[in-house]
Amino acid sequence: MTQFEGTAFCFGDDINTDYIISSRRKRDTLDVEILKQYLMEDIRPGFSRELHGTSILVAGENFGCGSAMEVAAQVVRGSQIPVILAKSFARSYYRNAVNNGILIVELDTSSIREGDRLRVTVDEQGILTQDLDTGLAVRCPGLRRELEEIILSGGLIEYVRQKNKKEGC
Repeated sequence: MTQFEGTAFCFGDDINTDYIISSRRKRDTLDVEILKQYLMEDIRPGFSRELHGTSILVAGENFGCGSAMEVAAQVVRGSQIPVILAKSFARSYYRNAVNNGILIVELDTSSIREGDRLRVTVDEQGILTQDLDTGLAVRCPGLRRELEEIILSGGLIEYVRQKNKKEGC
């Protein structure tokens, strides 16, 4: 069982990768430690300063649409955001999030409010999302085992390292 608990930060539909990290910032550097200060700056200036401890992004439909640049997922993970809840994800962002160790959960997010304390539990029964402020709990099917292992390992690179170590490579 793996559990994440954090504050909900809510965004709407069609949050594209240029909203996550502006293309003008990506021209200067791809260093996540620098870029994370600009997370969501075009739609929520100063957002990175609101993040303290573990945070959970909550969005509507089509989160991560736009370009397939992996840096948009890297900046989220680098900002101590291990989970994104959304009604749906753009396919390329979904894959980039998995590869960077971000748990992505598709569910109806319309009842989650900004600032709610959320707990997301991954166990053998699937994924349980609990709003600790309202008491609402939703269980979703788990991800495919391979995807879950990649995410819980911290991303694809760490997953491969761990697997090779176990196999003696």
